Amino acid sequence: MRQLFPLARPLTVEIGFGSGESLLEMAREQPRVNFLGIDVYQPGIGRLLQGIVEHDLTNVRLICHDAVEVFAGNLAVESVDRVLMLFPDPWPRKRHHKRRLVQPDFMRLVQSRLRSGGEVHLATDWPPYLEHMMAVMERIPGFSNCCGENACWESPERPLTRFELRGRRLGHEVRDLLYRKSEFS
Repeated sequence: MRQLFPLARPLTVEIGFGSGESLLEMAREQPRVNFLGIDVYQPGIGRLLQGIVEHDLTNVRLICHDAVEVFAGNLAVESVDRVLMLFPDPWPRKRHHKRRLVQPDFMRLVQSRLRSGGEVHLATDWPPYLEHMMAVMERIPGFSNCCGENACWESPERPLTRFELRGRRLGHEVRDLLYRKSEFS
């Protein structure tokens, strides 16, 4: 990360930042944290780049590539402090469930890149995906639910996303999960 961020600071990685408003807000509010955004949605990357330039932010970098490949090939073991996966595609049809980002193999890879005590913050407005996320995360040794077994985070500390606002207007209930990597995993 030294090549991306000249100042050694805590690193937050957001996977799938969409149009980037919440990532931009977090970077502005937390100037002593480095933020790496990973997404393949080029219009969102363009909007976020405009915001980075407009606000003269030096603590944000973006990668337009598949998140699984970035974690596997570009992030060092125990180099990340926090991973955000806010409203990943739920792939609601059963035949597409294998495309869901929150899968055991990928979450073990994420875990290997987290420092001891590092966190994974997940959010969704799709109840079946919430159940899937919990089932995956609760089965991985070395992760603990910060809110208690099978419990949601009732007061998440994050900005609202555009996708979340749309979901709330449609009457969807938004749920957040927070998992921590244990000190000895």
